[in-house]
Amino acid sequence: MKPTFRLSLLASAIIVGMTSTTSTLAEEKTSDELEVITIIGDSSNTKKIAGSAHIVTEAELEQFKYSDVNRAVRQVPGVYIQLEDGLGLRPNIGLRGTGTSRTGRVSLMEDGVLIAPAPYAASSAYYFPTFDRITGIEVLKGPANIKYGPFTVGGAVNLISRQIPQEGEGQLKLEKGQHEELHGYFYYGDSFDNFGYLVEVNDHQSDGFKTIDRVGQETGFEKSDQIVKLRFNTDSDANIYQQLDVKLQNSYEESDQSYMGLTDVDFAANPYRMYGVSAGDNFKGKHEQVVLSYFADLSDNFDLNVTAYQNDFTRNWYKTGKFYTEDSANPGSYNSVSWSSVVGEINSNRGSALANYYQSILNGGDSGNDLIDKVDGNRAYLSEGIQARLDWSFMTGSADHFMQLGVRVHEDEADRFQRRGYFKQENGQLVSVDPGVWGDAGNRIDSAEATSYYLTDVITWGDWTLTPGVRYEDVELRRDNWGSAPDRSAAASVRTNSVSEVLPGFGAVWAINDTTSVLFGAHKGFAPPGSSASDKPEESWNYEMGLRFSGSQYSSELIAFYSDYENLLGECTLANSGCDINNEGDKFNGGKAEVKGIELLVSGEFAENWPARLSYTFTETEFNSSFDSNVWGSVDAGQPIPYIPENQAQLLMGYDNQKWSILTSINYTDSVCTKPACGEFQRTEERTLIDVSGEVQANDNVAFYATIENITDEDTIVAREPYGARPDKPRTAKIGVKLSF
Repeated sequence: MKPTFRLSLLASAIIVGMTSTTSTLAEEKTSDELEVITIIGDSSNTKKIAGSAHIVTEAELEQFKYSDVNRAVRQVPGVYIQLEDGLGLRPNIGLRGTGTSRTGRVSLMEDGVLIAPAPYAASSAYYFPTFDRITGIEVLKGPANIKYGPFTVGGAVNLISRQIPQEGEGQLKLEKGQHEELHGYFYYGDSFDNFGYLVEVNDHQSDGFKTIDRVGQETGFEKSDQIVKLRFNTDSDANIYQQLDVKLQNSYEESDQSYMGLTDVDFAANPYRMYGVSAGDNFKGKHEQVVLSYFADLSDNFDLNVTAYQNDFTRNWYKTGKFYTEDSANPGSYNSVSWSSVVGEINSNRGSALANYYQSILNGGDSGNDLIDKVDGNRAYLSEGIQARLDWSFMTGSADHFMQLGVRVHEDEADRFQRRGYFKQENGQLVSVDPGVWGDAGNRIDSAEATSYYLTDVITWGDWTLTPGVRYEDVELRRDNWGSAPDRSAAASVRTNSVSEVLPGFGAVWAINDTTSVLFGAHKGFAPPGSSASDKPEESWNYEMGLRFSGSQYSSELIAFYSDYENLLGECTLANSGCDINNEGDKFNGGKAEVKGIELLVSGEFAENWPARLSYTFTETEFNSSFDSNVWGSVDAGQPIPYIPENQAQLLMGYDNQKWSILTSINYTDSVCTKPACGEFQRTEERTLIDVSGEVQANDNVAFYATIENITDEDTIVAREPYGARPDKPRTAKIGVKLSF
């Protein structure tokens, strides 16, 4: 299915009307304020939300100058990270026990617009916004996130890009780091009475921190990003203030990344080694976005927000996936084995004839008639839609109401046209045997059409804030599959599925006094199913209860949460190792499960100019059903959900007097199970990572800074997917200068 509409006419957006990208909790607009694109607003609003809400501000992101979202978002409680490449190129983020793989169970947005390549049809986020240019992170969990589907079980993550400044300003940032890392960032923008603009350019490259056998250190990346934003607005004192924002974004990435990991013995000897079979593995991706956002301050009581968006993403991930052994009883026929099985055999049966042979292949030995494959994972994604929201402020008696009605019409698709080539290994080098034929490793289009509505009302009545709401999702999914055909001249095999769900939610905050409040929330969680008629949607009931305290020097929040899954969805991805490429993207029903835990956040100053922040999450997960899957293997009731740590914490502390600062971040994560069985070689290692940063403000326009990540050079196993043990980044230092004007 090809989407049948494009987004070139703003008039169409206004007529159809859907969910806004502007602030959901903004105060009444004054005549000299411009509409800012966020979903929460500012940090003060998080205390009013009947649900768990957190903002990582630009100032907080600047503390450590992270280019990896994994390191930045771990300060938010209830957020889980499955590390993979150590660079944050394709993060794996989950919320409150949801699956982490490719951030496929989170409503991932940039400036309030769904940003995963195909959120409904193929939710795995193989594209992730370049984090160097992000100026804030908003995380919503609990009943407040029902406005931001389709994934409402765990919550929503909104990445905030740089906004058009209200007066002329710019910045040039230059960085130099280890592993030949170079980073340059520039922006400039200005506003006038009826017009504003922003130009932004980002370029980042590194040779990487791993070394490929017989090849060298070619495991890095190059990323570039360009953004232009334009704003057209009426006079601030117009009878109806109106504002049109245009956002044009273009980015490109090339990275020498592989799914290959290491055996445990090889990891212990050198965690930053890469086997020669991964030589040539390479990711290329290009992303283009067009967003038109319209705002009208219709009256003192009504605001209208309309957004039309289109995201185009193309990528080809060329990488090794399997090893093929010739059948001795039937020469010319081959049996395939995944590299995860190769690594598993060596780990479990080291010294056996088969394990020794597999190890020789990993070490560069001749493969004889056996073959190694490389797959061109060529895909094109399209995600587009129109969304709008009507805000209505009114009173009934002594109660203030802030009601929002939102609608979104959305289409997306993932078009796979892939090729598998075969190689022999001779003298430690890969020699092509058969380049393959385009289409022989996947030739299909997964598509979705979705319409969603929501209605919420924030009711302020005395010391109470009540937030009833409901969301409705109507989704149609389709797969057109041409199998291994080299073209699409023949009729495709078609399968379809559809689902409609009503998702109620309710939250309440009671302000006991000026400093203390309690909250409670309940909502129904949802995630869309796959395109097979047997696939069911993910469904759960989610509850939270908590206490908030705001003192003169610090604030704190303690929230207990519980999610009761009626059906937990699993998804087959190559990133989860045991998945066959022909089943990639398929979802399966995982049955009942439970997730429960506690989130704690304390932040403030324990003395003047001495900031501190403590984030802690305790989580217990449990499958309540027994089943077999091609991702998790055999699952027994009572086993844990993979990659969800029981304990994780982050402590930030240091000194900052606005002229110079030195800060330390200490992050602890438990060992986690990488498979539900949690057997030998199915766990990561617990780790404690320490990052340090320092900055000196030379004058109003120039600042110098330095950071050291992983200062103790911790080299534990942080993941086992895909295809073996994987490390995080080693100790890495960088220096930089920031010029503001």
